[in-house]
Parts: sequence; structure tokens; C-alpha cells
Amino acid sequence: MGAIRIASATLLGAAALSVAAPAAALAADGGGAHGSNITSFGFSVTPSTIAPGGTVTLNVTGCPSTATASSGVFNTVTISPNSSTTAQVDFNAKRGATYTVTFMCGGERGTTDLTITGGIQTLRPTIRPTISTTTAPSRGVRGGIGGTSEGIDKGEIAIGLALVAAAGGGLMFYLRRRDS
Repeated sequence: MGAIRIASATLLGAAALSVAAPAAALAADGGGAHGSNITSFGFSVTPSTIAPGGTVTLNVTGCPSTATASSGVFNTVTISPNSSTTAQVDFNAKRGATYTVTFMCGGERGTTDLTITGGIQTLRPTIRPTISTTTAPSRGVRGGIGGTSEGIDKGEIAIGLALVAAAGGGLMFYLRRRDS
């Protein structure tokens, strides 16, 4: 009985520690990267990584009134209750930088990050012809009489059947003789 009590106490302690450790780490961090980010409404930015000039979707759920979303890389937008809207990221957004997007709903504030990708800036889509090479199909291996066969040869079939029958008969003869 002592071993069961020790094992139970160990498992309960491990469970308590697994629940308490993340909460303590969050409290030590100040509640996240931008302070406490626990809100009564849900919010998201899709995609969370985008190139300058791209369009992001801003989504708010559980907000009974009109919400707003603002950032240093796009104009402040108004979002209807339990809805989403889009915003265009500025073309001059700093590549490789992370910007904070702030959502406001009835005096409550939530934040998330938006990362701007690096690379070459294009103001309009580039249309270029696709260059592809055409390869001829392979012809297979020259490996014998495969292409010269004229169909089923009844003589070869008869010889094959005779060999299979002889092998079966020999096996039966061997097994029968062995039992005696």
C-alpha cells in the first residue's frame, strides 16, 4: 500500500507543477510580450507575416460593439461586431521588422504582432513567359525478343504445362515414397 500512496502523491505533484509552471512563467514575463493580452474578445491578423503592400485580414470575435484595429503600418480600420475586414500594409514598411497591431473593443485592448518579410519590393505583378524544355520520351531497353514476339505460341504453352505437371507428379511421388 505504501508504494501506491507514493506513486499517487508523485503524480499529483507532477500534475500541479505542470499547471503552475506556465502560469508562473507568464506572470514573470508580465503577461506576454506586450503586457496582459487576455481579453473578453478574440482577435487575429492573417497572415501574421506579409510583404510590404500586402493585404491582411483583421478578425474580431465576441465583441458586442464596433471594434478598431490600428498599427504603424496601416491606417486604423473599423470592424463590425463579430466580423472581419482587410487592411493594406504600407509599401514603405520596414522589411524584417515586427509591428504591433492593437485591437480595441469597448475600452478593452488586445495586441498581436505583424512581421514584415524581407526581399525585393515589387509595386506590380511581374509577368514573364515560362521557359520550359521539351524532352523526347525514352524508348525503353533493347533487351531481347520482347518486340519480336508474334503472340501466344501453343507449342510453348504445351511444353510449359508439361513441365509444371511433371514437377507436380515428381513432388507427389517423393512425398508418397517418404511416408512409406
